[in-house]
Amino acid sequence: MRKWKKKSSSPDSGISYTVCGEFFPEVYPAFRSGKWSRGDEDPLDTEMRLFCSCMRWAFNRLLEGASRDDVKKRGQEIFGLNSRYADDARLKAKAVIDSQKELLEIEIDETESKLSRARGKLGQAMRKLARAEKKGVAPEEIEKLRLVINGKNARVASLEKKLAELKVHQENGTIPKVVFGGKKLWKDVCKRRTTREKWRAARRNRLYTQGDETKGGNPHFKMSHQNGEFRLAVTISHLSEQTGTDAKGRPIMTRAPKVEGKLWLPEKHRDIVRTWLAMGLPYTVELIRTVDGRYLVHLTFSLSGAPEPDFARGCLSVDTNPDGVGLCNVGPSGQPEPWPEDFSVPYPLNLGKYEGEFQVIPYPNGFIYIRIPDLEYARGFRRTYLIGVLAKVVVDIAKFLGKPIALEDLDFGKDRLDTNRKFNRMASNFPYAKVVEAVCRRAVKEKVPFKLVPPRHTSTIGYWKYMRRFAVPVHCAAALVIGRRAMGCREKVTRELKQLFEQIKQNLAQKATPDKPREGRGMTRRVRACLKRLEKKMQAHNALPSWEQVKFYSLWHDFKLLARVPAVTPFSRCRTNRQAS
Repeated sequence: MRKWKKKSSSPDSGISYTVCGEFFPEVYPAFRSGKWSRGDEDPLDTEMRLFCSCMRWAFNRLLEGASRDDVKKRGQEIFGLNSRYADDARLKAKAVIDSQKELLEIEIDETESKLSRARGKLGQAMRKLARAEKKGVAPEEIEKLRLVINGKNARVASLEKKLAELKVHQENGTIPKVVFGGKKLWKDVCKRRTTREKWRAARRNRLYTQGDETKGGNPHFKMSHQNGEFRLAVTISHLSEQTGTDAKGRPIMTRAPKVEGKLWLPEKHRDIVRTWLAMGLPYTVELIRTVDGRYLVHLTFSLSGAPEPDFARGCLSVDTNPDGVGLCNVGPSGQPEPWPEDFSVPYPLNLGKYEGEFQVIPYPNGFIYIRIPDLEYARGFRRTYLIGVLAKVVVDIAKFLGKPIALEDLDFGKDRLDTNRKFNRMASNFPYAKVVEAVCRRAVKEKVPFKLVPPRHTSTIGYWKYMRRFAVPVHCAAALVIGRRAMGCREKVTRELKQLFEQIKQNLAQKATPDKPREGRGMTRRVRACLKRLEKKMQAHNALPSWEQVKFYSLWHDFKLLARVPAVTPFSRCRTNRQAS
């Protein structure tokens, strides 16, 4: 079981805004460095190579326990960079180490979950083989079952080996081996599928520096707006020469030359960049050289100042799904309220490749489902674009209503992946967290407050309490639960739910006949145990605090198991294909 870790839902919790552009160098320094340059490479490529080499060197020194000042000082001497570039190289190396340590804990949790599941499947296969041998099944079937057991044993052994290696790193405080330039590309080089020069080029194609508010933005990547176009000047620090030392023994360097040129930015982002430059706020820049010699620029601005959510008027709650989102207009009482008379979903003008590409399915009482069929199976860039379009529509609706947004803090880790290829493809293809992140980013830019809530049992509660009451799909019912949870409402066991529970018991007792003995039909031992637990939990549920009402093994967990029994509820025909989660 994957544990839900509480995250900050504040609008100011490190949300950034990145603009991707392209740099066209025009003016280069008139001289080259005989010490640092190689061959006929230009000064900008030399600076990139030195920076990437300094980052890899700093990575190894930090693993050895070197201090920041030592890495910064020696990095300047060894690679000819100035103090700011050397410190930024150290910062990038430290970020790699921190991310690997964080990923190590996640990998251990996910591997333990996979190993537990694999051992359970191995036990099931062995019991199945024992029953088959006892019944005297044909030798061909016995051989197939033995092959299955061999495969399960191999998977368990592989996961045990991987888990042991990860735990050794955790105990020793180390991290798995890092391959700069890309592990996949290095494997292709080893298999002679690509050239070593391509891999080397991927190891020296970046230049990065952080912004500085005291310097009016970014001192090493000076961006300006002149005559209706953007310009960028990149500092080439290795061409700066020492002319002497000051009273404290520090070197006195000449002013470093710059590579200047035109900066192209997408038109939709130019206004915010101009505003940022006029205010003199800091911005982080990363320059990346592609295989075909182009220079891509990533400008990152730290966003803050979004208002805190106020639920006095209710909220717009969002339930995320692989093919769209379910929306609910939640009122101040925690119940859905109809949409305003002049309300209409803003149709994105940049869609329309075919009819039905953007579907708005309205339901009564303030529910809407927005479906984009391409979102489920489109390629990466296309999916990212569609997610951005969907996020804009959701935020525009919240702005029109004047309400904050409530979303699930979804986290679909790799521990959910298993040998089910269909589920693996769906779970790994669709980036649930990317949809939530896109909505949050758009909300921060538009100054729309939002709140993230834990997603536990939202679909299960919506399925049992609100789906039949409001005649909506389970996705829209789950959206109502999300909004109520964001507003602090408690999900109590109602009189209708108790009556439904008694009706289920009667129906299952009638179906418990000798001619239907198989699991999942009628009052089986598993269903009887589930109903017994539910009857006990329902008596104490309403008196529990909110956090206990939605914990993993609350009564909603048993209702989730009960929902999977075929024909168990009077409204089973209304169920969608989505499993209650």
